[in-house]
Amino acid sequence: MDYAAMLVTFLGGLGLFLLGVSYMSSGLQKVTGNKMRKILAVLTKNRLIGVGVGALVTAAIQSSAATTVMVIGFINAGLLNLYQSVGIIMGANIGTTVTGWLVSSAEWASFMKPLTMGPVAVAIGAVIGIFFTKGTVKSIGEIIAGFGMLFMGIGLMTEGASPLQDLPVFADMFATLGSNPVLGILVGALVTAVIQSSSASIGILQSLASVGLVTWNSAVYIIMGQNIGTCVTAILSAMGASKNSKAAACIHLLFNVIGSVIFSIIAVMFFKFVNPVLGNSVISITEIAIVHTGFNILNTIVLFPFATLLVKMAEKITSFIKSDADEAALVHLDDRILNTPSIAIENCVKEIVRMGRISLDNLTLAADALFDHDSEKIETVDSREGSIDLLQGAITKFMVKLCNTSRISASENKVVTALFHTVNDMERIGDYSENLIESAQFMMKEDLAFSDVQKEELRKMCDETIYCVSSALNALENNDYPSVEKTVKSEQAIDDMEANYRKKHIERLASNSVDATTGISYLDTLTNLERVGDHALNVAQVVMKRFL
Repeated sequence: MDYAAMLVTFLGGLGLFLLGVSYMSSGLQKVTGNKMRKILAVLTKNRLIGVGVGALVTAAIQSSAATTVMVIGFINAGLLNLYQSVGIIMGANIGTTVTGWLVSSAEWASFMKPLTMGPVAVAIGAVIGIFFTKGTVKSIGEIIAGFGMLFMGIGLMTEGASPLQDLPVFADMFATLGSNPVLGILVGALVTAVIQSSSASIGILQSLASVGLVTWNSAVYIIMGQNIGTCVTAILSAMGASKNSKAAACIHLLFNVIGSVIFSIIAVMFFKFVNPVLGNSVISITEIAIVHTGFNILNTIVLFPFATLLVKMAEKITSFIKSDADEAALVHLDDRILNTPSIAIENCVKEIVRMGRISLDNLTLAADALFDHDSEKIETVDSREGSIDLLQGAITKFMVKLCNTSRISASENKVVTALFHTVNDMERIGDYSENLIESAQFMMKEDLAFSDVQKEELRKMCDETIYCVSSALNALENNDYPSVEKTVKSEQAIDDMEANYRKKHIERLASNSVDATTGISYLDTLTNLERVGDHALNVAQVVMKRFL
């Protein structure tokens, strides 16, 4: 028996299966990702509806991990609370069972045999990909090709595992896993955690079952472990995120661990005392799909009434985690959401808005410091400017990665390209706030003060500029056209003020009614405020193009 050839065939099949799942998920997310995001955001007021939405979204995008990451992203962005997230997390576990049914269709639908359907689907997907180079049709081609690769992968894994049915050692191995629940759960959890895909680990189990290697009891315990191992992706995604996001990942883990423990105890009693013959008999790939689906549905039914308790337990556990209060650290962005571009873009906007709020706070403090010469405000602006620069670099780096991911659509790529300019606009507003601080420091050093007329004019222009930036941020955060109009009108008002006040200042200089040295800081302030208005307008125009 050529063990090397068997191993290569099996691993090649596994690789093709994983690639197929990835292609399907990528294509489905390009076609439905933004719609799924909106569904999640709107239809989660009711927890029971949330279960249905979680199942639907996961079934549509073929990835419970992606759904969980969406939930964590929404919590991070403040769009969902923990109580709303519970239903979606429970539903995601149900939706993820679809892949198992696709694989099992080879058993109950003869025309769906892996090595028959697989090449046909890949060929169709490839033809679509060749003749349609962009848009939804190309994404549909990815879905079909991914479906075909998934089936071909299962076929190769089955072919590689087929000779193993004649080796007693493999039969003994599954018998051991079936007689030792803890070992079976650990194996399932470990394999799923390593490949970070419960769909793939179920596919491996089904391919082994197709050649008669897997017993009922070993399959049940491995499936219990797989549901625990799939939590790893959510836990990794929550790292570096908000405390509530960590709590959401904890809810996912608690839900799966508690359910797996309960049903493992029931399975042990059933296979030991009620029907030991069934426990030692061979399970089919369709029966694995039934067990997987049945467990996740029953687990949801049993634990749904205790959803509030799960939230409180998660909050208690995560209360011991130290919160990262570093203003320069990314709050809404994590590399793991790159797999879901629609969510990644949404979170980019949230992070840019957060950066913009810091710039706006700096602008407000800098404007105040011009008049009251408060050294504490000056120091705060100086320290925050470093945070703004760090955020600009980190957000830009993330968006470069987002543009390079294969899952991003052409329309999404255009949005990200526009956001590159927006990040720079926010950073420039911070720079001009720093310029205002330099003027304040100069006046403090020279013991200068604006005249009452200059103070009145500058205060009015500062207030208008702060309002303009605030309107632009509201427009960006809410994709709000009325806020765009407010920004446009405000920026025009700033331009008019700058021209009018500059003219008046020159007239005052000509009549020797103001100090020329103070006038330098006055004119610099007019210029800096006018340029801040320009950058706020740039932000509003990006929103205008997206809105229209």
